[in-house]
Amino acid sequence: MTLHPERLEEPLRWRTPSRVFVNSMSDLFHDDVPLDFIRQVFSVIHSTPWHIYQILTKRQSRLGDLASQLDFPENIWLGVSVENQNHIDRIEYLRTVPVSVRFISCEPLLGPLELNLTSIDWVIVGGESGQKHRQMKLDWARDIRDQCQNSGVAFFFKQVGGRTPKAAGRLLDDKIWDEMPNAWNQHIQKWGSVPLKSARRSEKLELIA
Repeated sequence: MTLHPERLEEPLRWRTPSRVFVNSMSDLFHDDVPLDFIRQVFSVIHSTPWHIYQILTKRQSRLGDLASQLDFPENIWLGVSVENQNHIDRIEYLRTVPVSVRFISCEPLLGPLELNLTSIDWVIVGGESGQKHRQMKLDWARDIRDQCQNSGVAFFFKQVGGRTPKAAGRLLDDKIWDEMPNAWNQHIQKWGSVPLKSARRSEKLELIA
């Protein structure tokens, strides 16, 4: 594992309010990532309140262990990956962390899920892509969408999946589902007169390889 502290200041140069995905190909809460480095990441997040930072983890135990030692700024959206019912316990760890937005990423969705959405703000669903992808059943995605609607939780359908991410498109029941947590529009309204379309720009901050 290689850390890239030289990239930490990149968000300071992004002046348009953006959603920043931190470590899309790795995990900030991996056991080998020092607590001091995580604190450096959080310091940058504190210093750039015009961005929203999405942090996704599969390391729920370490997240739980470190949560009391970290100061979570308002512009962190924290999520856990839940691919099937075997990983449902990750949500319980997420619920204990004091963040403004909690989200669940069901990508790739590998089976049906029965979710307790208490204190959850956003659910992302997507099928697997790649040459050896495992096919997602649309009924699994529909059921999660319905659970979100019944609980008042924003639902985002990323892709059906296939050999490539765009192979089967993004439609679920003839509709694109791009719902966002209420906190996103509130954030844009707070941080300037940037047109909403422009402010929906996404960035990636890859700090671990």
